Amino acid sequence: MKILQINKTDAGGGAAVAANRLNRALRRNGVESKLLVQDLHSNEEGVYPVDNSYLFRKKAFARFAWERLTFLPYERNASVRFAFSPANTGIDITQHPLVLEADIIHLHWINQGFLSIETLGKLLKCGKPIVWTQHDMWSFTGGCHYAGTCLEFLEFCSYCPFLRKSGKKDLSARIFAQKRKIYNESPLSIVACSKWLRTLSQESKLLRRKDFYNIPNPIDTGFYEPRNKQEARKRLGLPEDKRLVLFGAANVNDPRKGMRYFIEALNILAENFPVVKDNTELVVFGKMNAETQKLFPFKTNSFKFVSDPDVLVDLYSAADNYVLPSLQDNLPNTVMESLACGTPIVGFSIGGVPEMITHKESGYLAEVKNSLSLATGIYETLFVSNLEQLSKNARQKAIDCYSEEVVANQYKAVYESLLK
Repeated sequence: MKILQINKTDAGGGAAVAANRLNRALRRNGVESKLLVQDLHSNEEGVYPVDNSYLFRKKAFARFAWERLTFLPYERNASVRFAFSPANTGIDITQHPLVLEADIIHLHWINQGFLSIETLGKLLKCGKPIVWTQHDMWSFTGGCHYAGTCLEFLEFCSYCPFLRKSGKKDLSARIFAQKRKIYNESPLSIVACSKWLRTLSQESKLLRRKDFYNIPNPIDTGFYEPRNKQEARKRLGLPEDKRLVLFGAANVNDPRKGMRYFIEALNILAENFPVVKDNTELVVFGKMNAETQKLFPFKTNSFKFVSDPDVLVDLYSAADNYVLPSLQDNLPNTVMESLACGTPIVGFSIGGVPEMITHKESGYLAEVKNSLSLATGIYETLFVSNLEQLSKNARQKAIDCYSEEVVANQYKAVYESLLK
């Protein structure tokens, strides 16, 4: 069977990482899988661009810019600019050779000018089984990627909190109606990476009648594995005699990543526990402005954006814990990477995170938006818990649930059932 994965890009962002890892895992486990992307950044085997010409790349950027410009009059403010995708422009890939030869089309993240709702509708009518792995909530909302506390998607999106002028017939309502039309006419199998997202999807008006599967993203546990802590610290130029707290995200300042609560938790520790203040440093990777770094009460080692997986493994191995203060998340790749490298995680009990972390066994689940609870988790994992045992438990969780063979076999079963 020939499987075609489709994602906007093969690098940059959680969905791209997950799609690439799945494509690799399937190929290593006997499935003829290929990944088709608009933006190609690697030379990995099995990954193909829709078109790699200079003109195509210029047009792709123009589509992205046009979608953003047309959304400007609607956005509530700049903070939601990339949190909502109207999908009003895109390319028709239905006649692409890889689409035509595939037995099954497997969608991932398709926004920002790649596939419009109209072109998505054409793809859904191509006569092939369609699988869609959800990396956020966009597939069943009126345009937002994460709905926060809004539950309009349960019946019909409108009065959208992301829009400047929301109402019964606002932009979210129109997008919702477009999706309902194309979904109703097409068979569609949904894969949710977390039970949290599966529950929301099954309750949504748009997708509640579809077939659902719960399969996590895979990770190469042979590459993402614990390394000698002291040697990793030497390679990275990090102190060998301190407790190291790791934090990272593509954009550290994204409000959804919970930076406010992380800073509050660190201040609680710095003001009340001298032992923490004197013996702990931060390690941060990802896009972060200088103003944010000044707010950290601990010495901070900044690595900015890390694209080299080898450096990432060193970072996880060098750290004593990894902190995830996200307020909404599906099945974070960073948590999976940290588990595989044997690094305990401290995070809020949100989204798919409780499915990944076993409280006080492989990390610490803090109360949502509770900075004191987050501070307690950081302190306990660093200075109270048995770090060696936490590390072993974290590693075992990754092997049992997220290894390439485990996840590839689950997807193979879905593909085979669809082709029957």
